[in-house]
Amino acid sequence: MNSSLIQLLVLAGIAIFLILKLRSVLGTREGFEKPPVPLEELRPRVKRDFEVIEGGPDRDITDHVADGSDAAKALAAMKIAEPGFSVNTFLQGARGAYEMILMAFERGELDQIRPFLEDEIEAAFAQAINAREAEGLTVDAKFVGLKEMALHSATFDRTTKRAEISVRYVGELTSVVRNKAGEIVEGSTTEVKRQRDVWTYARVMGASDPNWQLSATGD
Repeated sequence: MNSSLIQLLVLAGIAIFLILKLRSVLGTREGFEKPPVPLEELRPRVKRDFEVIEGGPDRDITDHVADGSDAAKALAAMKIAEPGFSVNTFLQGARGAYEMILMAFERGELDQIRPFLEDEIEAAFAQAINAREAEGLTVDAKFVGLKEMALHSATFDRTTKRAEISVRYVGELTSVVRNKAGEIVEGSTTEVKRQRDVWTYARVMGASDPNWQLSATGD
């Protein structure tokens, strides 16, 4: 037997020994094998200390009335009846409407504000203006500004879709009443008078006319 054959047999023996040794250490894989664990599962999981809340309160409503209150439910129903309705936008309009309607009444000029008055309120305003004129009295008033304004209450009739929103105002103005001779019989041109009002505006939600109308006044 030559030396080359002897070397080949020795190498073959070494290879067989190594294979048997590895099998005893690693074992064999037979049958079903679990897939490798993804790298993401090996990373430590960080526990969140918060929960993501979908939806939540409508801030356009809860910024003005308590969440879950009757007023909040009424305002939410208005939004369902008319998705484009916004409480903030309504209050912006109510701010301007207060000065416009109040000053028109003081001056006895109803024509410019008729679209913003319900019939009953228009009739009451007209009666007061006529009585004033019958006595020869005129009012000279200047609006100083709003000291306070807040949403007071809200109701919604789901059958008729009539919405009513009451707004509480604290306005400041100067006002004097003069007789036929021009003499001041009441008020002052320099003294600022604070006036408190609760006005209710009404509208049918979803109607083509976007105007809210003054439907009631109080204090």
